[in-house]
Amino acid sequence: MVGLKLFRTDATKSGVTEVTPRLAEVEADVQGLVEKNMETLLGVRFLASEYGTGPVHGGRIDSLGLDENGSPVIVEYKRGVDAGVINQGLFYLSWLMDHRVEFEHLVRDRLGGTVASQVLWSGPRLICIAGDFTRYDVHAVREHRRAIDLVRYRLFGSDLLGLETVASVSSGTRVARQTRRQAVARAAAGVQGASMAELASAVDEALLGLGDGVNRVERKTYRAYQRLRNFACVCPPQRSKLLVYLKVDPKAVDLAPGFTRDVSGLGHHGTGDLEVQLRTLRDVERVQDLFRASYAAA
Repeated sequence: MVGLKLFRTDATKSGVTEVTPRLAEVEADVQGLVEKNMETLLGVRFLASEYGTGPVHGGRIDSLGLDENGSPVIVEYKRGVDAGVINQGLFYLSWLMDHRVEFEHLVRDRLGGTVASQVLWSGPRLICIAGDFTRYDVHAVREHRRAIDLVRYRLFGSDLLGLETVASVSSGTRVARQTRRQAVARAAAGVQGASMAELASAVDEALLGLGDGVNRVERKTYRAYQRLRNFACVCPPQRSKLLVYLKVDPKAVDLAPGFTRDVSGLGHHGTGDLEVQLRTLRDVERVQDLFRASYAAA
């Protein structure tokens, strides 16, 4: 985004005017804007602002939320470049892991008991939003075994906000992609046989191969593929098909019966309004453009 130039076109004069990027006047402006629109911007349901961590810990978390997969999220903001934002966020993340019951009470108060009972503690996330990051910041997050997203912001004019993911690292031990594919294939083969195992492995490889910043989140009823937000959710293989849900507007797609379906407003596991039904490896090739469109939207 640092090199991105934005222009406003003027159809009447056949010219363009550059919209100059800028930082916020104060950090609170960025925080307020994101908190009011957190689900749209980050795929995170807002829970609390300036959350106090008690007299012993002596901190105050900028924003607390819950992402699409039920993972706790801490969001920290800095107006410009600040080398301490990552360490500060990790400090709060450690506090959060030691106060799970308190967080679940907060979720219950804001979102209800059902959501609180499904909080996913295996992958708490830290999202740092700042004017910029250094190469040392990017290197630092890759050395941690935590889910961390570094997001650069810019304001354009009076009514435009740009967000760019600078780095995204998943939590837990990093496993070689080939090992991950084999694990997916074994899981599918144990239930569905060789053809479904091969199909599940091909889908996993295709989704992980869309970019270096793709994280995979395991839930009981689906597997989410996440950039900053979910862009694909894959359900366990059925007897003859694999269901994938994408963050693509069904109205922008020529729906094909038996292949793509609009599930807006319909209950299903995972997130996304476009359902894709995959039955053969040829379907995986056929769906690639939709995979890329959903990845870009995230």
